[in-house]
Order: sequence, then C-alpha cells, then structure tokens
Amino acid sequence: MSQYSKDVEAIAALRDAQGSAWSAINPEHAARMRAQNRFHTGLDIAKYTAKIMREDMAAYDKDSSKYTQSLGCWHGFIGQQKAISIKKHFGSLKRNYLYLSGWMVAALRSEFGPLPDQSMHEKTTVPMLIEELYTFLKQADAWELNHYFREMEEAKQAGDDAAVKKAQEKIDNFETHVIPIIADIDAGFGNEEATYLLAKKMIEAGACAIQIENQVSDVKQCGHQDGKVTVPHSQFLAKINAVRYAFLEMGVEDGIIVARTDSLGAGLTQQIAVSNEPGDLGDQYNSYIDGEEIKDPSEINASDVVIKQDGKLVRLKRLASGLFEFKKGTGEDRVVLDCITSLKNGADLLWIETEKPHVKQIGGMVDRIRKEVPDAKLVYNNSPSFNWTLNFRQQVYDAWAEEGKDLSAYDRDNLMDVQYDDTELGKVADEWTRDFQKEGSAKAGIFHHLITLPTYHTAALSTDQLAKGYFGDLGMLAYVEGVQRKEIREGIATVKHQDMAGSNIGDDHKEFFSRESALKAGGKDNTMNQFG
Repeated sequence: MSQYSKDVEAIAALRDAQGSAWSAINPEHAARMRAQNRFHTGLDIAKYTAKIMREDMAAYDKDSSKYTQSLGCWHGFIGQQKAISIKKHFGSLKRNYLYLSGWMVAALRSEFGPLPDQSMHEKTTVPMLIEELYTFLKQADAWELNHYFREMEEAKQAGDDAAVKKAQEKIDNFETHVIPIIADIDAGFGNEEATYLLAKKMIEAGACAIQIENQVSDVKQCGHQDGKVTVPHSQFLAKINAVRYAFLEMGVEDGIIVARTDSLGAGLTQQIAVSNEPGDLGDQYNSYIDGEEIKDPSEINASDVVIKQDGKLVRLKRLASGLFEFKKGTGEDRVVLDCITSLKNGADLLWIETEKPHVKQIGGMVDRIRKEVPDAKLVYNNSPSFNWTLNFRQQVYDAWAEEGKDLSAYDRDNLMDVQYDDTELGKVADEWTRDFQKEGSAKAGIFHHLITLPTYHTAALSTDQLAKGYFGDLGMLAYVEGVQRKEIREGIATVKHQDMAGSNIGDDHKEFFSRESALKAGGKDNTMNQFG
C-alpha cells in the first residue's frame, strides 16, 4: 500500500472517531495536502539532505564518475526553476545540489544595497535565503503533485481506471525537488561563538553542508581578489569545531563541513601562531612568514617582531598595516598543510580556491593531500571570475608547445580574439572546457563542481537582451520572440505563471474548505487557459 493510501485510511479513521464535527473533512483531500508538504521544518530537510550527501560521497569514493554539481542561486525562485529544469530534462535530481554564495548574498540580498564580498552584509540574510530556497523547492513539490492529483481525480470522474493507476504511480514514485544546499558562512562572521550561533540558524533553516574559509573574518575578501589574510590553524579549527557542535546540538549528526583554504592566493597573515615546540602546527605556520635573519640581538629595533625559524633568529617582514607577509612561492605548500590539518580535525570536504581552472595544478595538490588522507575530496569553484575561454586556449597552446607543434598561427596573449573561435586550437580548448568537470573528478579528486554566481550573470544577460529589443525597434516582439514563444515551445512551466505561483493549488484548497461555494480563479476567463 502506498503512503498516500495509508494516510487516507488513517485520516478516515481519525475523522470517523470525531463524529459529525469532522463530517466536512475529506480524507483524500487531507492525505493529498500531506503528500504535498512532506517536510515540516528546516531540520527535517537538513537531516534528509545530509544523508543524501553522505551517500553521494561514498558513491564517489567508489567511482569518480559519480561526481555532484550545483549552481549558485540568489533567490528562491531561481533555485526552484533550476530544480524543475533538471528534473524535466534529466528525469531526476540525483547528485544535483544548490549552492548558496556569500558573494551573491552580498551583491544582491543586503539591505545596504550591493556590497563587495567582504562579509559586510547582514549575517542573518544567509539563513533567511536558505529558508527561502527551501520554501520555493517545497512549493515545486506541491505544484507538481497537484497536477498529478488533478489527473487522478479527472480520471476517476471519467471512469478511466488505467489513467487512475498511471497517476497513482506518479504520486507514489514522486521525487522531491528538495535537494542539498551547500551554504557559505564566509569566515564565520566573527569569533567562534558567532560562527556557532550563525551555523545553528543556517542548520535550522535546512542547511546540511556549511562551507567556511580560513580568512580573517573582519578583513575577509573575495577569493578572487587581492589582499586576503589567513588565520593560524588553531583559530580555523576552533570554527570547524563550532560548526560541528552546532550540527550535533541540532541533531544533524552527519552534517557536512567544507573547509576552504585561500592560502594559494593569500600572501598575508594577521597573527603569528602560538607554538609550543619546534615542528608543531604553529611552528609550521610561522615557518612560511617572510623575514630576514638576525645575527646579533643588538640589530633588533623596538617595534620589530622576531621569532625563531629553523633555529635561526628572524625579523619578520611587517607591513605598515601591521600584517605579515608570507614567503613568495609557499602558497601550494600552505594549501596542502591547511587541507590535511582540516581533514584530520573534523572537516569532511575541502575547497581550494585557485587562480585558474587547471586540472594538473589542482590534482598535484590533491595527490599530496591524499598521501596523508587517502579519501580527501574537493568542492571546487568553477568560477565566473576565470576567463574560461582564454585559460583553456592558453592551456592547449602550452601543451602543444611542449609537443613541439607549430604555433605560428596563434598569439598566446591574444587568444581570446574571435578569430580563433573556429580554429583547431579553439575547438580543442572548448572540448577541454566541456570535459573539465569529468577530468577534474577523475584526476583531481573533485567530488562537487559548483558555479558560485552563474545566475547573477544569466539574469543580467537575459535582461539586457530583452531591454535592447523591447525599448528598441522590436518592441513587444522582443518579449514574444525571445521569451514567451520559447517558453511555450520548450515546455517552460512559467509560461503559466499563475499556476507556477500557486493559483491552481489555491483553487483546489478553496474547494476542499468551501466546497461548492468556493470562489475559484481558474475559470473560463482565466487567460492562462490560452497556453493549453
């Protein structure tokens, strides 16, 4: 017996036990509403999606082709339409997630207006967006199931048993649109207590995976900008512990922590790590700080900061800002140390922020990490901050140069030029770009591929195209040809925007509640009927 059928029976028994007071309650309608609202709290969602992610991680460990993907979504509607689209085109949402980007929260959701990615936005906006995303995903469940229930009722009225059975199968085998969200908590928005409090709010809203980075919270920068400042490992591990405690307190025992290192591009540190003995974690961190050897203590000035590195007295290179510089060329070594340390101290997945999408570079670091932690896995940012076209054309150029291939027809510094689009190099670069996720997962330990802010760009591009035509010579044809006609022909559900917003669900509920006296919106004068 299906869950829906069980619910009908159970609610019927409950109604009958109440006597005539509940005579207006239709058990089928109540069971239908229950089916359309499977998740009652954010914690229900966090527990459900954490289990999905853990299963996906285990599947990837056995087969690297089973990597996962997501797109960053800055509004609940965008996340909903992404999930509906994936399900429509591929039949399932398996191994597909949502990403909540701190960059997009700052740029698009702050009450201060558009802000840079520097943790200046209201931190409560992050859990609010998680809740919003899941509200829209749950509504997608209700919307799709509502159509199936309508199909079943129409088939019953027509006496079509085969159609009833088909609709029932759709309901019984329904796959929810509620999928995991990897949520960006930046550098924790303060000290470890602040990180814990915000993590709790995010988990309560439904987050099963929280990504945290090793930058200094109050001078946090976007991973693709200059001026990044990292913290000693002990401070970062305290915040990893804070997130884990938040998961445990909320009962999400298999919650996922993604530890992000910005050390590849971060040349600065605010603090010298505490070290108790040579070779400990603090000493390793400090060994990367730039300085000059001092032969005589008399050379030390009043404001100098001096430590021992490899048994030598070293005056650290200190900037006017009070920050210390790391030695040039130490970025990869620091990344590897960060990652090993995080995984050995509570993190589940890694995020290495790189300056370009290069499988060999990423794989080289992961190989080193896996010598210490064999099942190390990455969440990787397929970032819009990369010039993907230029990067991959230059990678192909460099590979061909190593092979001794004639490159006289190409200018490496100008490979973005349109003249190279139809060349052999341009086509091979496009193939490498297309295969980046597959190759990165097979050769560089990338479990999850995400694009942080794609829908920021798609919203801008589509709006530009519509505005260009509508306010220009095309007028209304710009919308009809560029939007509505495509929606109709490509089966985009939003063409019936009233239905997508819940009009039919509301009509059905009115009928449940008011029966024949219900005032419904979906009659013959509803212009939505023009779309079939």
